[in-house]
Amino acid sequence: MTKKMTTLSSMMNTAATQGNPIQALHKFLEAEAKFEAASLIDKMRFVGYVLELGYDVAKIITSDPYKLAVGGIPRGSFLIMTPSKPGDLPPHFSLLRVTGVSPTPLSLQVQQTYFELHKRSMPELDIWTQGELQWGALDCDVLGMFYADPSDMTRLAFSGDVNNVVSAHRYKVYAPDEALLQLIVNGTVKKDLWFDIGLLRTMECGLVSQGALPNIPVSISMRDFRGCRTAMFGKTRLGKSNVVKLIAQGMLETTAADNSVGQLIFDINGEYANDNPQDGNRSIRSAFADRCQVYALTTRPNTPSQPLRLNFYEQPSSCIEIIASMLAQDNKMSNYVRSFATVKLPLIGSIAGLAEGEKARPIRKIQMYWAILHKAGFAMDEPRLRRLGLAARHTKHFDPHFNQALRAAAHQAVRNAAPPGDPATLDELVAELEVMAQFRRDDPNNAALMSGNKPMFDADDGAMLEFLNPASGSGPTILRPYTTYHSPHAGDFVNEILKLMDEGKTVILDLGNATDEIRRYFADMLSRAVFSNQEQKFVGNKLGDKFVQLYFEEAHNLFPVDDKDLTGVYARFAKEGAKFHIGMVYSTQSPSTINRELLAQTENFFVAHLASQDETKALARVQIAFAGIEQDILRAKTPGYIRMLTLSHRFVVPVQARKFEADVPIVTGS
Repeated sequence: MTKKMTTLSSMMNTAATQGNPIQALHKFLEAEAKFEAASLIDKMRFVGYVLELGYDVAKIITSDPYKLAVGGIPRGSFLIMTPSKPGDLPPHFSLLRVTGVSPTPLSLQVQQTYFELHKRSMPELDIWTQGELQWGALDCDVLGMFYADPSDMTRLAFSGDVNNVVSAHRYKVYAPDEALLQLIVNGTVKKDLWFDIGLLRTMECGLVSQGALPNIPVSISMRDFRGCRTAMFGKTRLGKSNVVKLIAQGMLETTAADNSVGQLIFDINGEYANDNPQDGNRSIRSAFADRCQVYALTTRPNTPSQPLRLNFYEQPSSCIEIIASMLAQDNKMSNYVRSFATVKLPLIGSIAGLAEGEKARPIRKIQMYWAILHKAGFAMDEPRLRRLGLAARHTKHFDPHFNQALRAAAHQAVRNAAPPGDPATLDELVAELEVMAQFRRDDPNNAALMSGNKPMFDADDGAMLEFLNPASGSGPTILRPYTTYHSPHAGDFVNEILKLMDEGKTVILDLGNATDEIRRYFADMLSRAVFSNQEQKFVGNKLGDKFVQLYFEEAHNLFPVDDKDLTGVYARFAKEGAKFHIGMVYSTQSPSTINRELLAQTENFFVAHLASQDETKALARVQIAFAGIEQDILRAKTPGYIRMLTLSHRFVVPVQARKFEADVPIVTGS
């Protein structure tokens, strides 16, 4: 009677889960029962029994014939644990991940036997000894449980814990077949915007005991990446950029119908904008020419692009740092040039908040810098500069507001003439400051150079005046090669880029020939512009189902490491990006170089080889799913071999990422 009831209960559970992926388990166990009844050990996927069991870890006992029959059990591979007698429970299984070899109660006796055998150089073992020596135990992590969702029996569910732990002898352990592996790696992935990122690869070694490596495609849903943060970690040349290209390609292909995601790629090596033999002479830009727009600092012959320029006049605080970096790079650092390169300038926007009596000095600093640019030949748009409102005391623009005693003394000493009217143009400003530079150098102790109890010119002022009109040397003319990076109308491209992204286009900034300072400048400026644009849409309830996605290579050069910096744009991406439909993909070699606030808010991870235990520990601290596989990350160095964790995947999946090939379509739909 009991057997009939169990059979009836099993039939009811099977009927209730029709159409659910968990049915793969039912078919698998039926096949195992038939193979076991026929003693077809070589066809079975059975690997052993449970020796010890807890909520987090398990120890299983296995034997060499079973391990060989399933093609080996490498560290990191998946096993499934099922009740020996499930009774009236719906189909379910616990997922295990092999972490290492464990001693058995007979380990010492086995070692003693091996010792004796080797000592005697015995050529063969008797059958009894073979049977004793081939048993062993494996340690496993308990990752969670797959089952049919009780609220919807047609839907697969996964929990990060198990519902019960009973005596160990009540369980059997199997190596999953391809159908169950499909369920394990793809069963919980959101059901739309799919594409295959690679193949399941549980070990770096390509040698298997028998048969072939499983050919299990690993899929991700681009819905997991829209408005989310994605990290790429790993040493150089191990496939981080390849995975970034796959994600960018996935966004382009899965949103082709509605243009719902605009992308901005900061291309520091030019590999997204320009065709590359490594990618079959195709790039993201050429593969999707109708949906991509390149902005480049340096025009490349075979890549259509728009010019990317800086307005050195309107961003003085950041652009003087860029100038300093280029001077250092070109080894143009004589003493007076070195002094100029250390000057710090205020933000133009910060001056408006100062009291009226405190504005003159910071305005004068910016005017000195403008005079240097003008003398060096940087084109300017005077009406546009006038509209910036840098006029202290509401008088003429470009007037540095020197007191009349100083002007009279300086012009008399240098020009032997009375001072002209206050400067009203940049040409007049240059002439005025050249006189001041000469006067300061010739008579540094003149009382006219004092303003109350303070010198009229501080160290930064003196460095700029000396650079503007040096006693010897080229002065501003050494800056002429950098005029190619400048446009007096730069800034309009920001609105162009925002418009393209709003239309669902992918914008690629080719920064291949830029210094770190220039890259940082564009990344900061455009990131702030994107954030502001999305924030305005949010406030106006205009976000709809539109998203933007930003891609940052070598993120450690951009993102501040200081955990206390929570007001910068990258920290705001981490904390508020999802609300404003802003997603970001960032890559770097070292997790420890990324702000922990950003790491803590990151949903998706792709991790290739890391060479330092400190880095793997930092990763495991911020994302517990990577705890226990640190050694695998440290050892594996095959390009494209990554550990992946996404919003849909509750545990880390080892993947061999497929190579980016622009002409290979991505699989969409489940």
